[in-house]
Amino acid sequence: MESPDAQVPVGRVGRAHGLDGSFYVTMPLAPLLRAGAQVRVAGRPAEIVRRAGTERHPIVRLEGVDDRAGAEALRGSELSVARSDVPPLAEGEYWAHELEGCAVLAGERLLGVVTRMIELPSCEALEVLPPGGSHALLIPMVKDAVSRIALEERRIEVSIDFLAPESADGGSGG
Repeated sequence: MESPDAQVPVGRVGRAHGLDGSFYVTMPLAPLLRAGAQVRVAGRPAEIVRRAGTERHPIVRLEGVDDRAGAEALRGSELSVARSDVPPLAEGEYWAHELEGCAVLAGERLLGVVTRMIELPSCEALEVLPPGGSHALLIPMVKDAVSRIALEERRIEVSIDFLAPESADGGSGG
């Protein structure tokens, strides 16, 4: 069970934007980066006082960060919000952090563990690191590929029929 003060990553401080302390957010969880939101950065709480840019490339300014040097000093720092501030999603929707670390299985065969979710042009995909750390697999988050997600079990079941033959049987394909 998560602790009541658990934090959820919502992005990283990117390069400064302008002179007022604003910066781009890399790897953003954009819906949670809104003006007035409380975040943690570099071990301290701060409020987002400005939100601009796009969903893909948000620009924010935090209280107490008033110039370009202040923004650059935070570059690379993780931004996070309290788990209690993350709204629930509709049934069948998941936050990326909920899926990270889940075991991915095709039938009884362990394909690996989810390391992250990747946004592709046509859909989102799970990056799955196989046992032994060989090349990662990408599994699209579509109903033909993902047959069941059981967060409470930390398990994602995928359709073996959807996988390429070399992925399903462990062969090299060549």
